[in-house]
This record gives sequence, C-alpha cells and structure tokens, in this order.
Amino acid sequence: MPVLTMNYYSESVQKEFGMNVILPSDPKAKPPYFTLYQLHGLSDDYTAWMRWTSIERYVHGLPLVVVMPDTERGWYTNAVEGYRYEDHIMKDTIGVIERFLPVRKDRRGRAIGGLSMGGYGSMKLALKYPDVFGSVYSHSSAFFRGHQITGRDNEETIRIFGKDPTGGPNDIFALAEKVKKSRMPAIAFDCGTEDFLIEANRSFHKHLKSLKIKHQYREFPGIHEWSYWDEHVQQAIKFHRKNLGF
Repeated sequence: MPVLTMNYYSESVQKEFGMNVILPSDPKAKPPYFTLYQLHGLSDDYTAWMRWTSIERYVHGLPLVVVMPDTERGWYTNAVEGYRYEDHIMKDTIGVIERFLPVRKDRRGRAIGGLSMGGYGSMKLALKYPDVFGSVYSHSSAFFRGHQITGRDNEETIRIFGKDPTGGPNDIFALAEKVKKSRMPAIAFDCGTEDFLIEANRSFHKHLKSLKIKHQYREFPGIHEWSYWDEHVQQAIKFHRKNLGF
C-alpha cells in the first residue's frame, strides 16, 4: 500500500513533526476518503503503529486514510504550563491532512483511536470535539489522566494537567457529561484483564453506564503490550467501518 512520511511545521508546538500516513491501495476506491487518526502511547512515536502491528495489512482495500501523528509526551493536551499538543492534533495535523489529501471533512468521515496515552487522547478528543469525530475506539487507556491526582503523577504530568484537573477540560469523565446525546460519537474501548490500567477502564465504563451513554466495552486476556494491540486494532477497524459506513 502507498505510505507517506509527512514532515510539517506545527504552529501550536513551534517545531517540525513527522507522521506516517497509509493511503488507499484499491484503484476502485474513489475519493473523498474516510480518515482514521491513530494515536501512539507515551513511550512511542509516529512510527510505532506501523513497526509493531500489521495495521497496513488490516486496512488493505479500504477507502481509508490512516494518519499516525506524533505528539511526543504531550498527552494530546494543551498544557497548563507548556505546549499545546491538543491544538497540534486538532488544528495543525488535521489541517495538513485535509489541505493536501482528498479526504472527507465531516464527522461521518473521521474516526480516531489509540492506545494507552493515545487511548486517553483519542477518547478525550472525540468527546471534546463531537462535531469532528464520528467514531472512537481506544485500547488499554490511561483514563485516569485529567480526572484525578494519582501516585503516578510527577512534575511532568502536573505541568501538563495542573494540580487539580478534576472536572476540567481534560477530564473525560466530565466531558462525557457535557456531550449532547444527539452528537455523541460511536464509542468503544477495551483493555486486557492483566493490564495495570484495567481499573481505570472499568471505572470509565461504569461512568458511561450511569449516564446511559451507549458504548461498547470489552475485556480480553492480556497485558499492556503490542501483541494485544495488534490483535484488537482489527476489531477497532471493524467498529469504525460499521459506524462510519465504509
């Protein structure tokens, strides 16, 4: 399949970034194409999804552009003290893709997903911008970020989220309460039963149930590793296909 490595300048972070982009291979697939923004985890970069999974093979033949951007360790968030990594995705990355590639520019044409830090980021962006994304599927997500102070917090995360993030603009529990049901994206997420983030995922599932928000949550055997994500990203692609209709 055609794969691009794109380099572009992010006004929001004031530096150059790279991203990998998988393009549709089927000559019968006519533009404008659907887009999936696939986000990386804390210790990864824009190359991770293609190096550690077979995502290129899984989307073969689909009228889908897969965008794998880089946000370093920014948590897809406009930091309290620091750079605007949320704007980097929502303005700069999407802006470059939609300026240069023949993709749809409506919520029914965009999906988002990710793992761990990127799982949190994809869910947050989908709930914060329901008019942008029509479908979200997150894996093994750090849903506690932006919601509560934990023993995992350090100077880096406090600089990004602040000392009291609960209920704020990066708290997905609070964001879920604000989205109009009529604009709610299709939501799904999963987590391995031996994953250290399992309780955060169960807690968010319970929260969505209490709000009567339709969603799909599943647990599977597995830990926080690439073999798990390689297997379950295939389910995510099927979920997006069903909900966006491609």
